[in-house]
Amino acid sequence: AIMGGLRVGIVPVVLNSALLRHERDLLMKDADPKLLVDDRELELLLDGVPAELAEHPLARPMHYTSGTTGVPKGVWSGVLGDEEGRALLAEERDLWGLTSTDRQLICSPLHHSVAIRFAATTLLAGGDVVILGRFEARVAARAITELRPTCGFMVPAHLQRLFALDQAPDLGCFRQLVHAGAPCPESLKLAAIRTVGADSVWEFYGSTEGQFTACSAAEWLDHRGTVGRARPGRVLWAEEGRGEGVGGGVDGDIDPGGAGVKPGTVWCRAPRYARWEYWRDPDRTGRAWRRTPTGDAFTVGDLGRIDGDGFLYLDGRRDDLIITGGVNVYPVEVERALAGAPGVGGVGVFGVDDERWGQRVCAAVVPDPSSAPADIDQLHAYARSKLAPFKCPKDIYLIDELPHTATGKLQRLRLPDVVGL
Repeated sequence: AIMGGLRVGIVPVVLNSALLRHERDLLMKDADPKLLVDDRELELLLDGVPAELAEHPLARPMHYTSGTTGVPKGVWSGVLGDEEGRALLAEERDLWGLTSTDRQLICSPLHHSVAIRFAATTLLAGGDVVILGRFEARVAARAITELRPTCGFMVPAHLQRLFALDQAPDLGCFRQLVHAGAPCPESLKLAAIRTVGADSVWEFYGSTEGQFTACSAAEWLDHRGTVGRARPGRVLWAEEGRGEGVGGGVDGDIDPGGAGVKPGTVWCRAPRYARWEYWRDPDRTGRAWRRTPTGDAFTVGDLGRIDGDGFLYLDGRRDDLIITGGVNVYPVEVERALAGAPGVGGVGVFGVDDERWGQRVCAAVVPDPSSAPADIDQLHAYARSKLAPFKCPKDIYLIDELPHTATGKLQRLRLPDVVGL
């Protein structure tokens, strides 16, 4: 239904079926759709009169961002011309090399842009798609064992759950296994490379708004911690402010500022078919986009560094910034440090209000069941050995599970409630 709409120039607004009624109603009111497609309406549409379909999508679905700032935002790309539609499909197909011989495993829910993108591109290339519905490690393992997919996308949490099974599946069927959606611990990345193969593991960095990079395992092994270089047709750079270039971007050239490793806000110059805006929100759109001498560029507020070879390293999101004692602390940096501590299976870092510091840095830790239990005093000592004092968590809480979205993103704003603050 989504692909049919896209191929006649109808823009589907895809909502999470797990939303509560009041949450869904809020988005419905904002989207103001012409038609609500529920189970009954879907059945009628699929039994209806066939329509003439373009060979490629003429639009992108409108998705709402996860709302880490508290207000979900619709990302609207409008209806594309024929040439732009062809270019949009060609980029995905060429980047991932999808053909009619591929069988794509879809682990993420189908309201998410990445699931639709990989599924649609595979089907339009003539390949097959295996849909899990919701991710359960044993169900995914059975699908891999019995159906032998050649391609798949997983968030790091999916990989962790697969590898934690008593009998992990043989992943040798994958010619390509792509991950994104959350930082991937180095130990997990290396385990995936050992299991699947260095030629088969890929990573990308993107958002609901747009795609930024792609990274092969070989590139990552040579540039540990990178999320890759600019995708085709894009240029990336990082800026301290709106006018000071401090990084380099690669699509054959470097944008403002030249090569460097100083962190700043990541900007992306994108092709015309990748243009978007926030639905009926010109002010927010204006803050996300800017004109450059070589074309329009956007940011989603992520912070990163770009080295002289054009490889991007993410340092966090400005939305997740903790300001403690007047000093900036980026949760992702603290999380990466604590992730290497003995007995840690997962970690989320967040800030809470503090009369003395403004905010204090806190960490929620999930113990690793395969090792000795994490000890809070030892975790504090480990943090002090890896981080400057102002970055070290003042409070560490042991919990059973970190809160994630359906697509695997850590929900840091929920952590205070999870730990009982």
